[in-house]
Amino acid sequence: MARVAVVTGGSRGIGAGIAKALQAAGFDVAVTYVGSARAPGAFQAETGIKAYRWDAADPAACEEGLKKVVAELGPVDVLVNNAGIVKDGFFHKMDWATWSAVIHTNLDSMFAMTRPVINGMRDRGFGRIINISSVNGQKGQMGQVNYSASKAGVIGFTKALALENARRGVTVNCVAPGYIDTDMMAGIAPEVLSGIVGQIPAGRLGKVDEIAAIVAFLASDAAGFITGAVIAANGGQYMAG
Repeated sequence: MARVAVVTGGSRGIGAGIAKALQAAGFDVAVTYVGSARAPGAFQAETGIKAYRWDAADPAACEEGLKKVVAELGPVDVLVNNAGIVKDGFFHKMDWATWSAVIHTNLDSMFAMTRPVINGMRDRGFGRIINISSVNGQKGQMGQVNYSASKAGVIGFTKALALENARRGVTVNCVAPGYIDTDMMAGIAPEVLSGIVGQIPAGRLGKVDEIAAIVAFLASDAAGFITGAVIAANGGQYMAG
């Protein structure tokens, strides 16, 4: 019987790439989304991957949504916490709502999604939790105090949870992508995009498939001795010792 993987924010961008890679690796995959059902509907029709609508930062919605996944697919063996938003602006002009929205979606979702599945993973002696951070959670970024804080929090969450669950067969790891060629990047003005690429030693944006391949490996049996790791995939833009 195939293992079950859930990817939050998995109907587009990096999340969609991760979902497809996990499906190709033999997992039964479910994705979550919020907002319009148009894109998730097309994604589900294209891939056969089930798409469920709920807010990954709402604990009650996560409890109910994950119950549906378990009923339809089986217990969750792999959780990829990918859902995230940006609301950029300089901190001295930022209001509480802008700060809170990003922290809520990007960081509170770590608890809301992981808490309902962790005990089952521990009881079964197997689990893979893979959290998506960002290069800007490692190095910071002007205009992204809220986003950088949330993504740095994801790294701390990863390391602490890894320590708590290593002896129970549950690994917890983090992938910190740099700038990846997605629809979000396509909306950036060419001169701004050129400046971003100029800061990347590899001289290009990353590819969704490159991030997805890392996640698929971390979800596999072969990655059982890797936990608490933060894997940077940023083309050399930031190197942490």
